Amino acid sequence: MSSEQISSSPESSPETDGPRPRRLMYAALLAALEGLALVVGGVWILVLGVTGDPDDRQQAVTGGVTLVVLALLPLLAARGLLARRSWSRGPAVITQIMALPVAYNLLQADSMAIPAGIALAAVAVAALVLLVNGETTRALGIRGPGNAQK
Repeated sequence: MSSEQISSSPESSPETDGPRPRRLMYAALLAALEGLALVVGGVWILVLGVTGDPDDRQQAVTGGVTLVVLALLPLLAARGLLARRSWSRGPAVITQIMALPVAYNLLQADSMAIPAGIALAAVAVAALVLLVNGETTRALGIRGPGNAQK
């Protein structure tokens, strides 16, 4: 490797040096909160499925395990965002896009789920706005089409 190739790596670019932008920190915080909410929900379903009297114990356990495993995506994305890894924006954006239909379904319910749907939609939209912001993009060292280093 030449010295030019080494110095142009994303980890040492001028955009990723210096203090971490607030927008990036807020996006990481929102992704982490979503991940933690999925873990809590998954554990809650598991506990109710094992200790309670569910209609289908196997379905409750499967649902709980699925939520805990799904929590890995936003938690890993949050960790990557805090570490300024450019790959982390993709999983974070995917998490927000997946959250929007869930929020819509919660809003369609005629129950106590409506406030949860409002909160989830607000968090997903706010996180998307933070993730596509120019300051966040520069901090992660992401270059747009046609702006690649030569």
